[in-house]
Amino acid sequence: MPPDATLADVGEFGLIAELVGLFPQGEQVIVGPGDDAAVLRVRTGHVVVSTDLVVEGRHFRRDWASAADVGHRAAAQNLSDINAMGGRATSLTIGLAAPADLPAQWALDFARGFAEECALVGASVVGGDLTRADQVVIAVTVLGACTRSPVLRSGARPGDVLAITGRQGWAAGGLAVLGRGFRSPRVLVEAYRRPEPPYDAGPIAAEAGATSMIDVSDGLLADAGHLASGSGVAIDVHTAAFDVPEPLEAVGAATGAEPISFILGGGDDHALLATFEDLDAVPDGWSVVGSVAEGSGVTVDGAEYDGPTGWTHF
Repeated sequence: MPPDATLADVGEFGLIAELVGLFPQGEQVIVGPGDDAAVLRVRTGHVVVSTDLVVEGRHFRRDWASAADVGHRAAAQNLSDINAMGGRATSLTIGLAAPADLPAQWALDFARGFAEECALVGASVVGGDLTRADQVVIAVTVLGACTRSPVLRSGARPGDVLAITGRQGWAAGGLAVLGRGFRSPRVLVEAYRRPEPPYDAGPIAAEAGATSMIDVSDGLLADAGHLASGSGVAIDVHTAAFDVPEPLEAVGAATGAEPISFILGGGDDHALLATFEDLDAVPDGWSVVGSVAEGSGVTVDGAEYDGPTGWTHF
């Protein structure tokens, strides 16, 4: 394929032929890409499914992240949804809509990044679809399995503790930097471009008896709110429980923002937030950052919070 070829030059089936070779197939795949539908082998346990959309200009900008970065991010946010149920992703499909003049190499680099992220959990890309659009739109469906009952958002009870694992606030700091036209601190920009979800933590939390769980994609307070509303409880987040890393301190000083606001309101790191019966049930690698009580809603240090709480999609 010529290095400067566009999607219009390569055509749908030419691009598909290039893409198929980028996605190795796992042992759970009976029929992979190339037929009307994939066929998967289902073993014992629960099958879990999730779908996400990634829209250019809304969720990413091509001048802020490479095609491979976008691939990693698109895969990570879907793999993390299965992780948040206490499961492990096994298979994914991708729908890609893009302008005809998009460089075909961008699509291939995106696919490579997507495949590299999927390889971290041993998941296979088993199919997808391509079509023309005015901007890049990516639709991903992921399937996974839980070997025990999935952990829902609705199981938190008064007296539980709230805990988190994984980086939190780093991607929000990177987004703030990029939004001001800068590229440093580089560690935060890279965190925005390529999240590092704690993929092993979901099944471990399920095994430890997590009563509810969610991945932090929209913002810590926003997603804590989903746990609170789903479970019919009140959640209080304790800011003293968080260690604010130096790069967030630096961005806060440069932008005039409170560094803790990146942690409380930031999404896209895909940390896991969960509730457990007591301190003894919290697995290694998790930090207790709040408490669960009777009532409703989310508070910060016992009071209403007037800062940013996270993403709104409309």
